[in-house]
Amino acid sequence: MPLFMDRHDIPGVKAEDVAQAHMSDVAAAAKHSVKFLAYWFDPDQGEAFCLAQAPAAESLTAVHRETHGLIPNEIIAVSEDNILRFLGKINDPVDHGGENPFRAILFTDLEGSTSLLEAVGEAAYMVLLTEHDLIIRRALVTARGREVKHTGDGIMASFENVSNALSCSLAIEAGFAARVPEGDEPALRVRIGIAAGEPVDHNDDLFGATVTLASRVCAAAEAGQILTSDVVFELGRTNGFTFDAGHERRLKGFSTPIRLFELLQTRA
Repeated sequence: MPLFMDRHDIPGVKAEDVAQAHMSDVAAAAKHSVKFLAYWFDPDQGEAFCLAQAPAAESLTAVHRETHGLIPNEIIAVSEDNILRFLGKINDPVDHGGENPFRAILFTDLEGSTSLLEAVGEAAYMVLLTEHDLIIRRALVTARGREVKHTGDGIMASFENVSNALSCSLAIEAGFAARVPEGDEPALRVRIGIAAGEPVDHNDDLFGATVTLASRVCAAAEAGQILTSDVVFELGRTNGFTFDAGHERRLKGFSTPIRLFELLQTRA
């Protein structure tokens, strides 16, 4: 799907207002077959920019008109080459003709999202959540992952191989570790869970035991921790990734304990 960059001239606007507008755009994007990848805000110039995949430039305008009425002052088509240095490779989901191919499924979850919302208020929380989303989406694009859905305080993604999922998870945690909160802004920490198998692919969503397992593995992780299933462990180890010795955990919905492994570092 084509890539577009739009520009909004909005002098005097606040960062939290831009974040709120962006989240409204993301919520309405699917209706117009648009997928927002990132946005930037320059408070000094009073300009905001959106990067998105869309069938046509008019689709972006339609989303903005519906959500907040801030029609772009300019929309330009961009090539992948122009953004590789910033975001990395962007891939559309592969059409597998109705088959259910092997996939690595990754879930992220923001630690204490409800408490964070109560502590900072809705406007500030939306700014932090947008920053959270951007860190994860940058890692996803670079690792050639497909964002399946936003869960409210996390993201579900799929990968064609385990190595890309593991690399992405490390990049996500590194992105949050490198984040330097300004002033009294709270730290953001996420837990990550990865499983692999053959999920059911239907209407651009994924279902089945592999997806359920990945979600439960994520729930079992501590903030800042990456936990994986045994399949991910075996495939990752053969590709040079390092894990701990593993431990048995009882996961909701599974009758017997599941052995989980913590990803420790990237390839040797």
